Amino acid sequence: MTTPVKAVRGTRDLLPPETALWSRIEATAREVFARYNFGEIRTPIFEETTLFARGVGEETDIVSKEMYTWEDRARAQSEKTQSLTLRPENTAGVVRAYIEHKLSETGQLQKLFYIGPQFRRERPQKGRYRQFFQIGAEVIGPPHAGSESPLRDAEVLEMLASLLEELGIEGWTLRLNSVGSASDRPAYLAKLREAIAPVAHRMCADCQRRAETNPLRVLDCKVAEDQEIIESLPRIADSLDEASRAHFAAVCAALEAARVPYTLDHRLVRGLDYYTRTTFEFTHGGLGAQNALLGGGRYDGLSEAIGGPKAPGIGFAIGQDRLVLTLQAQEQEEAERADAWVAPVGEAQNPASLALARELRRAGLRVELGDGGFRVRKSMEVADRQARRIILLGEDELASGVLTVKDFSTAVQTKIPRAELAAHLLAARAEAKQKKEKQRA
Repeated sequence: MTTPVKAVRGTRDLLPPETALWSRIEATAREVFARYNFGEIRTPIFEETTLFARGVGEETDIVSKEMYTWEDRARAQSEKTQSLTLRPENTAGVVRAYIEHKLSETGQLQKLFYIGPQFRRERPQKGRYRQFFQIGAEVIGPPHAGSESPLRDAEVLEMLASLLEELGIEGWTLRLNSVGSASDRPAYLAKLREAIAPVAHRMCADCQRRAETNPLRVLDCKVAEDQEIIESLPRIADSLDEASRAHFAAVCAALEAARVPYTLDHRLVRGLDYYTRTTFEFTHGGLGAQNALLGGGRYDGLSEAIGGPKAPGIGFAIGQDRLVLTLQAQEQEEAERADAWVAPVGEAQNPASLALARELRRAGLRVELGDGGFRVRKSMEVADRQARRIILLGEDELASGVLTVKDFSTAVQTKIPRAELAAHLLAARAEAKQKKEKQRA
């Protein structure tokens, strides 16, 4: 019997009904990008190898270990043998297209997005495949068009926060850093090399290699035994020149004005050599140790590195595979959450809490019952993991017949008469269901 042919390791088929979720994510991304005046670009799936060597960086793991590269033999005397590579990322290809098609001559900012597969020969694991899918965007143009402005950085980050919100992704964290400009980074790299030299022999093999070739990447090491050493190394924020400090402060100020929350992370350097100044990641706890949903940053010298004009830019790539995993896990968790958690405030309220839980369950609601032996803070923590809202039942609530209800999704706390409670909770459940269906549509 002939052995059946299977999908290559690190690749897989996407089948219904899962493909409906993929299509919804892509449609939502297109809608959001259109509001910010981005247009779609489609670049070839393979490029000349030199594009990635010069653009991404020869010492990066991507170029040195993970690319699918082959020699494309000449088919005629007029042709040359070329080294070609399946694209491991798409920013370099977009910038190459920007240069090749002379988009700089328009004098305008180019706001471009793409959706498609990328390829890296790395160890397959949850959410990481050798053929993986990205949704990304780039803002690039001549300096006089405002391409260097910190407002561009903040606008991109605000757009991403809006996209995650519209997809229904909850609980994300925006991690933010500045890795400095091409002019102020050499001084930091010298400090870093000096600090690493006496301790390099105690670090992992990758860190020992990077200490010589690309010391900035040491900060991104995930080996547990190296963390104490890395935390003691000089911080790049202390080596930024005045211009880089001002740029980063302006990015942070704009995000605060737009009410986009962020966390500063002095170790966030990203894995590509072309990044300058602003770098960022959106992470999600539901993904485990490899928790990045998407990432990106500014790349003010990339165009020149691959033979083009000065064209500062900023961009990002969303790991669509990981975004799908996050949404699936979130929807599963949401389906398992109770409508409400009844929390007696004191053991004396336990009997009345059981009666209230029975009343709500008979109305068709899914209800969890706490215990008066818990402190209110503990009840809040436990309920937040298992229910959409908590109902506090203390002496005051029993006496007045008006109950305190906190919705965990909005953090809003309201007072609701007991006679109206079941109807309120049922209406909230119906509204949430309608919102989910609208997002899927």
